[in-house]
Amino acid sequence: MRILVTGGTGFVGPRVVHALRAHGRDVRALVRRPERGAHLAGLGAKLSVGDVTDPASLRAALEGCTHVVHLVAILKGRPQDFDRVMTQGTRNLVAAAKEAGLERFVLMSALGTTATTKDVVPYFGAKWAMEQEVQGSGLEYTIFRPSFVFGRGGGALPTFVRQVRYSPVVTVIGSGRQRIQPIWIDDVAEYFARAVEAPGAANRTFELGGPDVVSWDGLYQTIANVLGKRRRLVHVPASVARAGASATQWAPGAPLTTDQISMIEAGDNVVASSDAVDTFQLPLVPLEEQIRRAT
Repeated sequence: MRILVTGGTGFVGPRVVHALRAHGRDVRALVRRPERGAHLAGLGAKLSVGDVTDPASLRAALEGCTHVVHLVAILKGRPQDFDRVMTQGTRNLVAAAKEAGLERFVLMSALGTTATTKDVVPYFGAKWAMEQEVQGSGLEYTIFRPSFVFGRGGGALPTFVRQVRYSPVVTVIGSGRQRIQPIWIDDVAEYFARAVEAPGAANRTFELGGPDVVSWDGLYQTIANVLGKRRRLVHVPASVARAGASATQWAPGAPLTTDQISMIEAGDNVVASSDAVDTFQLPLVPLEEQIRRAT
């Protein structure tokens, strides 16, 4: 078994490569620049220089591979950027995977991706298109839709922790009552590592969440409890937050985009079934422990 991982240099990618290598898998990582893949090479992955927007590089990267784990996504950009990188990139990869006769295609989607939300923001639209491309490919597949992925040194959790640690008043977008189900990054990685050959994962879509469901207010209160802080929550109307984000979202390090605010407004971000837990039987990291590990 040889597995091509795309998006390996992102937030979740290195942990997925680590988990695959821990299972003894032969891993090849697609990277745009070799220097960015140094950490992956240190984990024992072979590097293949290429890009999902370059079909020829995908055919070369897939030579000798039996499986693919596709993690590529962007969080901000113009609609055409989401289409080029995520939608067309997945279309290119699926075509190359079919040509190579791959045994299974494992895709990272996102919780909240549905036929209804695909028109809310370009990110959901691209994720939906990616799912449809994989499901209609004729390849054996597994699709994961994780909720918020929490980890140390990346993702959203360190930002939330800094808010609570340093500000006596914490702003919450909207009512604060929408529910989320954060999952620890290493749990996500383990799902991917097991899915490459688990018989029960074939041709299925799984929603992934941690063991705890909280509201946004509850999340900030839990962070405050873990840090030993007393904090006041102030709710900011989404319209006000959107106006602020529209002025700053293109700046480096901007905390939120207008699209991300729309995704928060879209409603609860929690799993609808226990299929993933029942199929994979993974012990999942509780929310308080996730916060401790990230502080």
